[in-house]
Amino acid sequence: MSTERPDNDVTGPRRRRPPLAVASVAAAVLLAGGGGAYWASTASSDGGGADSGTAAKKSAPLLALDAPADGPGSTSSASDSPPAGIAPGEPDPGGPPVIYRAAGELPDGPDEAAVHRAKGTVASADVARLAKALGIPGSPRTEGTSWVVGDDDGPGALLKVAKQAPGTWTFARTTPSKPCEPGKMCANGATETGGDPVSEKAAKAAAVPVLKAAGQDDAALNAGQLMGDVRVVNADPKVDGLPTYGWSTGVQVGPDGKVAGGSGHLKALEKGATYPAVGADEALKQLNEASKGKGDGGRDIGGCATPVPLEGEPKPPADPQCVPSNGKRAPVTQTVEDAVFGLALNYVDGRQTLVPSWLFTVRQAPGGPENTVTQVAVDPKFIEKPDAPTTPSGDRKVTSYGADGRTLEVTFWGGVCSTYTASAKESAGQVRITVTEKPQEGKKACIMIAKELTRTVTLEKPLGDRTVIDAASVCRVFPARSV
Repeated sequence: MSTERPDNDVTGPRRRRPPLAVASVAAAVLLAGGGGAYWASTASSDGGGADSGTAAKKSAPLLALDAPADGPGSTSSASDSPPAGIAPGEPDPGGPPVIYRAAGELPDGPDEAAVHRAKGTVASADVARLAKALGIPGSPRTEGTSWVVGDDDGPGALLKVAKQAPGTWTFARTTPSKPCEPGKMCANGATETGGDPVSEKAAKAAAVPVLKAAGQDDAALNAGQLMGDVRVVNADPKVDGLPTYGWSTGVQVGPDGKVAGGSGHLKALEKGATYPAVGADEALKQLNEASKGKGDGGRDIGGCATPVPLEGEPKPPADPQCVPSNGKRAPVTQTVEDAVFGLALNYVDGRQTLVPSWLFTVRQAPGGPENTVTQVAVDPKFIEKPDAPTTPSGDRKVTSYGADGRTLEVTFWGGVCSTYTASAKESAGQVRITVTEKPQEGKKACIMIAKELTRTVTLEKPLGDRTVIDAASVCRVFPARSV
């Protein structure tokens, strides 16, 4: 078989990794995000053999990836988060499109890999173990849909863990209302704030017991992030021998060397269906195809804006990123310096799932900051194309919800001169809520007053660990609250 690739943006001979460098993948798996079991004949692969690939193709159901509201893909900076309102991985709609080009050869990767997700509920014992590692006294108690340990009514330490998988947890240690005397301990165990950040070695040592209690003791640690005098230890676990993106645990360590805060997932991941995978070259092509037309929102912006020179002054140079013929800015090229096969967080049928993906290390300019850009590596033949969401103009955006068995209570803002009804469309992995507004007949004049309103929906089955989606927000997930 020829090892040459056709001419494209990432030309060059392909580099196949040695068989021992690719993690073996079992073919007997349970479907993630479905509702039934899909089993293949038991097989293993040292890089993907014909038998295992055939088994995956015969057994794997279509992967129902939920399309983000702002577009596909995922990126992050080494030190910063994406701007608010822009989906992770999506080019800024107000900026030029991005074209990614490989600096050298890209690997093929494994022939197949499995999705992973957390299922079920978090046990009280798991919460108690994490609370003990954080130094919080007391037993876990129930508050709405969460486990809670600690003081939630004033200064102290508080741990909250969502009962439903993936068991998202948050921890915060607050300072007392009266500042501590220098060098003395306060009643709640917090010391005086302020000072120099601890070393990376000391921060990692403080984080290890917490990570072990959270099941992340084998994760790769990075303690380079600082938030003022607080050092953050970010732990990215390996799952099925593969690096992960989007499943980090963050542990904040204060200048006193104590854990001051943190967040992560407590429910362990389970292996799901196995899918044929594409190589890094093909994934990069798909990434570039997805980014076409995204710059400037894909719209004609009416020409390039340039200042008008005063009489007798030279004409200012044109914007190098502006294409006068269509009014759109030219693409910005970013260099792909490395590609690693791993698992990246996506929503599959409304559930958080780690999906086989390529993790590209990119840099916009020599010496500039590195970013990680991810692209799903599942063969496109096995990805279900989501239906384009349709939202009637009268629908209201839901701000929060509360669940108790089959009862779902949704909260939204509405007017006093309309009637509102809530409905739900259920599937195995999600519940999609629609709140419809109908103006009251005969109301010629209406007071423009907005009120926070609630409506109750009775589900066919208990909500369980299904994700609640707001139809009016283009399928965005919104937060839960206590009923």
